[in-house]
Amino acid sequence: MMKSIFFLLLPVAFAFPAKAQVTMPGAELILIDSNFSFTEGPATDKNGDIYFTDQPKDNIWKYDINGKLSLFMHGAKRSNGMYFDAKGNLISCADENNELVAINKHKKITVLASNYNGHILNGPNDVWVNRKTGGMYITDPYYRRNYWSRTKPDTALGGEKLYLLPPGKKELVLVDSTVVKPNGITGTADGKYLYVADMGVGKTFRYEIQADGSLSNKTLFANEASDGMTIDEKGNIYLTGKGVIVYNSAGEKIEHIDVPENWTANVCFGGKDKNILFITASKSVYVIDMQVKGIE
Repeated sequence: MMKSIFFLLLPVAFAFPAKAQVTMPGAELILIDSNFSFTEGPATDKNGDIYFTDQPKDNIWKYDINGKLSLFMHGAKRSNGMYFDAKGNLISCADENNELVAINKHKKITVLASNYNGHILNGPNDVWVNRKTGGMYITDPYYRRNYWSRTKPDTALGGEKLYLLPPGKKELVLVDSTVVKPNGITGTADGKYLYVADMGVGKTFRYEIQADGSLSNKTLFANEASDGMTIDEKGNIYLTGKGVIVYNSAGEKIEHIDVPENWTANVCFGGKDKNILFITASKSVYVIDMQVKGIE
């Protein structure tokens, strides 16, 4: 295990976002660090500390509420998208061996799911945990990794799908077979709605979550997809790609946050009061002050 490395941060400010609806008026986008390979998967713990991945280097980093950046762990099974469960475990889509895993505070890794009906998954990408029930929803697109020996997906899966790991279970359940290439995912705090981006059709959809965890009433939410996404206390949805694109719960675009990188991969809220938006974008990570709070 590599020891934690601490950095003294010298933030760099960028231009104000236009027409602030959710960002704090006059807020600046602050560059925290740009010395990573590719940042992804930010997740916030109950204290407001943020964990994110540098997947090419197989690292998980921590950005705490005091602005301290440190290496949390090396050797995280190539973690990608992550989310904390109600017990404080870091749930991770770990595509080294195409698994869904739990990482506890002692950095012990437990495999939660590794296949669907005995067939290797494409490559779990992003996860959202329904903290009301403990159910875990994962997207499983196929993006070829250079550390895989296989060169194509298992055709027996029937494509790139959306799955649920029900609470207390070890077998995944297929909850949407109509998606083409699902990616970013988030859900509401009350556990009633799930949002999933489909890169294959360039759209984002909303589902109603049923009592048994199944999904119904799939409806179009936005005419664009998203790599990673998050939600705030007012139900606004944050999509990523070219910067951060914010939609209200009615599916109306209300703000765009410019990010000076070729690609914005993911986003989450953090900080002591959960009112800091944390952005992973290519080799960099950024923060910006918000008028709203996250629900992670």
